Amino acid sequence: MGMANTSVVQLTGHIPLLLTYPARAARSRHAADTQFSLSPTATAKVCTLQNSLEPDFVAEGDYVIGGIFPLHYNQEMPDLNCTYKPPPVKCNGFDPRSFRWAQTMRLAVEEINQNTELLPNYTLGYKIFDSCAYPLTGQRAALAVLNGLNEDQSPMCSGASPLLAMIGESGSAQSIVLSRILQPFRIPMISYFSSCACFADRIKYPNFFRVIPNDDYQVNAIAQLLVRFNWTWVGLMHGDSEYGHFAVQGLLRELQGTKVCVAYIEMIPLLYNRQRALEIMQVMQSSMAKVAVVFSGEGEMTPFFKDYMTQNITGIQWVASEAWATASVFTGNEYYPYLGGTIGFGISKGHISRLSDYLLTVNPQMYPINPLVQELWEALYGCSPSPSFGSQFPPCSGQESLLDKHSAYMNTSSPRVSYNVYKAVYAIAHSLHNLLLCQPDQGPFLNNSCAQSNNIHPWQLQHYIQEVMFKIAGEEVNFDLKGDSIPYYDIINWQRGTGGNIEFVDVGFFDRTKPAGEELVIQDDRIMWAGHQSEVPVSVCSASCLPGSRKAVRRGEPVCCFDCVPCDSGKISNQTNSIECTFCPEDFWSNNERTVCIPKKVEFLTYDSLGIALTVISVVGACLTIAVLAVFFHHRNTAIVRVNNSELSFFILFALTLCFLCSLVFIGEPTSWSCMLRHTAFSITFSLCISCILGKTLVVLAAFTATRPGDNIMKWLGPKQQRAIIFSCTLIQVIICAAWLIDAPPYPSRNTQYERSKIILECSVGSSLAFWCVLGYIGLQACLCFILAFLARKLPGNFNEAKFITFSMLIFCAVWLAFIPAYISSPGNYADAVESFAILASSFGLLFCLFAPKCYIILLKPEKNTKQHLMGKEKK
Repeated sequence: MGMANTSVVQLTGHIPLLLTYPARAARSRHAADTQFSLSPTATAKVCTLQNSLEPDFVAEGDYVIGGIFPLHYNQEMPDLNCTYKPPPVKCNGFDPRSFRWAQTMRLAVEEINQNTELLPNYTLGYKIFDSCAYPLTGQRAALAVLNGLNEDQSPMCSGASPLLAMIGESGSAQSIVLSRILQPFRIPMISYFSSCACFADRIKYPNFFRVIPNDDYQVNAIAQLLVRFNWTWVGLMHGDSEYGHFAVQGLLRELQGTKVCVAYIEMIPLLYNRQRALEIMQVMQSSMAKVAVVFSGEGEMTPFFKDYMTQNITGIQWVASEAWATASVFTGNEYYPYLGGTIGFGISKGHISRLSDYLLTVNPQMYPINPLVQELWEALYGCSPSPSFGSQFPPCSGQESLLDKHSAYMNTSSPRVSYNVYKAVYAIAHSLHNLLLCQPDQGPFLNNSCAQSNNIHPWQLQHYIQEVMFKIAGEEVNFDLKGDSIPYYDIINWQRGTGGNIEFVDVGFFDRTKPAGEELVIQDDRIMWAGHQSEVPVSVCSASCLPGSRKAVRRGEPVCCFDCVPCDSGKISNQTNSIECTFCPEDFWSNNERTVCIPKKVEFLTYDSLGIALTVISVVGACLTIAVLAVFFHHRNTAIVRVNNSELSFFILFALTLCFLCSLVFIGEPTSWSCMLRHTAFSITFSLCISCILGKTLVVLAAFTATRPGDNIMKWLGPKQQRAIIFSCTLIQVIICAAWLIDAPPYPSRNTQYERSKIILECSVGSSLAFWCVLGYIGLQACLCFILAFLARKLPGNFNEAKFITFSMLIFCAVWLAFIPAYISSPGNYADAVESFAILASSFGLLFCLFAPKCYIILLKPEKNTKQHLMGKEKK
């Protein structure tokens, strides 16, 4: 292999092997540890391989390529205690699908050898080995394939390597081992099914190429799939290999920043363990995640699914990676109740015109001593064409016809992995063809040299593999600087076929070359989901929060697990799964469902039940006052009217009428004019009324005190003086109101603070100082009247009006003292109602206290309506 006689190769996880180029070796069908026997006379030059691994298929040619396929998916490891020669490794579980891949490689080599335009005058040879889908066995196969067609005819101590390139491996774990073994010899390899993202590291894997997309693209596609179907709570399962580990890590990276969370991550042991598998199934059953994403090969999944079916677990929506999304071993009708509806990503399919006919030529008659053909017949027909092999199956002729029902082997209508193998072989052939076309002094190597056709080194071929570009069946094949090919996947759905078996139906694709957001194309209406359902399954930790609520993440749990909290009043959420509720604008409020902002209800003291009641009371009070005025006017010449100063009485009744009517201004929508009129009209009319009562009180007090000798006080309280008192007292209030209106007049305002769900239209006083000055002045007048009337309460006479004035002022003050806290604590229309009620109550108090006794005498006791009776001088 162009190397020194002795070299040490460090294999990962194993002891270094001392390799010396052998002179002769014995062969056996199965692998065994490579042992060396050193000659006592020439220990440094001669060694002999005690045994080696025999290729399963071999063909000679001018240039030899190797192929390693997982023709079995399980194996029994021998006892390796190093005390005796270990027995051969026994591989179990024959895989017809992988056998088809190996036959595809043979077909491709034969086609190339028959092609007069590709590699004319040269032939390709091959050596095909079985890795048993296990890295250790793949390692032994890799070491065996390096030894040439046989040790007798391989002068490995001189010249170029007998192996130019390698086709393989299937699993990423096996490919890692294979790449590390081939690296010291600089032999390129093209994998047909190893998609691990780890191979993108050109420093660790400089000789690695592949015709399957990098897993980075697949995990991106799976992440988009999960987001598209709103699967926010999913489980992850992976095989114990670099492929599984790197894929899970990549998917977790892709899911960052999305709404998808991982419920559990479970690993399927490389050497299957039923107890561990049952533990994984228990986790799946107990989890709320109904979607399981699996990154594993069919070799690990086959025994797992057999136990899965025995546990009778259903309702899981499987998402398959490309490693098992098109595995024909699971197409039997017994798998459909458990795996039907699986959706996965399959590598792009192609067409190999001669594959079906070629597979038909592989039969026991053509290969009577090949044990793999024997196992193929046993797997497809359950019988043994060669009982001499010690098979436990019944004998058969070996002439049985291969039918389409043997889909595990004969499925050639849309080959995927087989097509990758086909492309890989042609990639090597085209690269070798380009190498041989090199013109002298125009080559890519040192001093513009070309490779020698009779002494081609593998590293020279690798240069051309990196640069190769060709088309096969209309598809362009090339490799980027990382050795990756074009990222494209078909989206596969497992549906029931006509015979009850599982068929792989294309329902979309993922093309990474398309613009962002357009890579994933799925025909939803063509998908049949798990459980034979047509609706997309739900896989969430918490049900979606409907509009009107928000998500509240549970402490210590993933963000996908949350509680739905209704939005507070005044906030809304109009989307599903809102993170937070948004405030409504100032003049809007949330509806009862908290889904939309609606205009706030505008409230003011309107003509509803309360407004109508106040209106009726106001009108009734005004009418009663007018009625009393009419009675007084009609009986103006009677003693009781004349004695009580009819002019002041008429003034008081007029002012009370205005007081009753001014309460009407408080009803209705506040406007600028109504707000200014409310408080000024109320204050001026009440000030006028109290001023008249004050004047009357002074007259009463003066009238009774003037009867004493020497008193002439009445000359200071004549009609003119009384009018002057009323005018001056009222004028002060008018001046206060005028200053109020000029400086800071009342104005309509929208109160949204007291009750945020409503807009209360009210009149703001503008100046609180002016408002309380107005009320304080009225209160001062009332207190003065009360004091004076209280002083005159015991003066002589049957009709001492001071008593009634005292009582009326007592009611007036009580009403307005109660009004102050009630007004402050009542908002909007209720504040207006309280003020209106206080006006009416105090007005009625004054009306009844001052005029009810007089009307009683005038109307019901006219005999007492005499001066003598009123002065208390009537005869007894």
